[in-house]
Amino acid sequence: MKVKLEVVILAAFSILAIAGSPRAGVNPGDTITTDQADKVADLVSPGNLILVKQGMTLKIVPTERLEWPPPYKSATEKYSPQVSLAPDGTLKGYSAGLPFPLVDANDPQAALKVMWNFSYRPLYTDDAISKNVEIASYKPGSTAADPVEHFTIGNVGFYNNIGRTEVNPIPTDPEATRAGIRYRFGAYPFLEPSEMRGFGFIRYRSMDPTIEDNSWMMNRRTRHVIRASASELSDVLGMYQPGAGAGGGAATYASTLDPDSFFGFAAKIEDFNYRFLGEKPMLAVVNAENSPAKACPTDGGRTICPENWEMRQLYVIEADAKQTSAIASGVSIPKRIFYIDSEGWFITASDQYDRDGKLWKTVATFNAYRDRPIPSAKVAIWPFKRMFQTALVDEDIGTGFSTVVLSPGVETDEHESWYINMGLATENFFNPAAMANAAH
Repeated sequence: MKVKLEVVILAAFSILAIAGSPRAGVNPGDTITTDQADKVADLVSPGNLILVKQGMTLKIVPTERLEWPPPYKSATEKYSPQVSLAPDGTLKGYSAGLPFPLVDANDPQAALKVMWNFSYRPLYTDDAISKNVEIASYKPGSTAADPVEHFTIGNVGFYNNIGRTEVNPIPTDPEATRAGIRYRFGAYPFLEPSEMRGFGFIRYRSMDPTIEDNSWMMNRRTRHVIRASASELSDVLGMYQPGAGAGGGAATYASTLDPDSFFGFAAKIEDFNYRFLGEKPMLAVVNAENSPAKACPTDGGRTICPENWEMRQLYVIEADAKQTSAIASGVSIPKRIFYIDSEGWFITASDQYDRDGKLWKTVATFNAYRDRPIPSAKVAIWPFKRMFQTALVDEDIGTGFSTVVLSPGVETDEHESWYINMGLATENFFNPAAMANAAH
């Protein structure tokens, strides 16, 4: 298996080298501006191309190899031979690491294997806390210094019960088998704007594909925790409705981001059908220069720019909500097309379609690769380079209304932000009672 992994990695790197050649249409050193957007028409997603046309500047840099964390690589070598797909598309025999290091484009199950690889990607295998995450919303004509709305979340964290590679218990927390919980996610408390202060939500994902997520939200008016349906997390937390204008009419705050789009895609894998659309060399941000990310000055802050974009080999996957699922059939985004990096296995872009099949929103993720989130880090220093997200852009391309997530944020003194696989995300953080206490 070790030999096979080395062959896969070397083959992928050789493909990336070819992708970075002049034949790809852009060269390292190029700067792609609005008037040069046609140069990258086939190298970014259709939705991301609209971002370039509206002003998002791309700095083209040489392609670099992304190494997996050594514990993750070892887990892949040890456990992947025992992994397979069950007839219903769920994983069988998974313990840790990448489930399917060898993906054949001709395999009828290639799309599903890519998605399970994404689901167990090497970015955040055990636990993570990101502090003082900032979310800013912009509309056409606004400036980077004058967003329509600005949010700050005290902590965003998660804890994986399976697939653990660095922090004991490894590779499985007994809770996975005792309570059947695959992972916990929490985002709270919202610190601003004032009308949202204390808001937050917690999400538990079950190991059982037939059980939907258990979710809780903090009611910002009553200061009480309420149960939330999984379908509520497929929408924009009541912040924004297409056609209703910024704020959705009833709310005074505005955003386009839904929790199912966190990190590119956070919905339950089993709630969608997948189709393999191909693999191709395309541009993506995998080794960002700036952390905190910088608001784009040439489009009014609606994206991140200029930033380093390089040629990558990406898998293109279509995801369609299963109509047989009560949750998925009610989602506001029934179809998404993902662009997934073949080395890092994270989503670099996602185009989202409405119920009429029209391109509605586009997501671009900005990722970095180093041994600390910022050069001056004193605590969040890792023993090897890691991949992590610095920013995410979610834009309604019809209205030009955009939401930008920054991790770390720019207004806080805490810029280390990402504490990955350091044991800081404890079970108590994901307790709804702890969320309620943090709101007061």
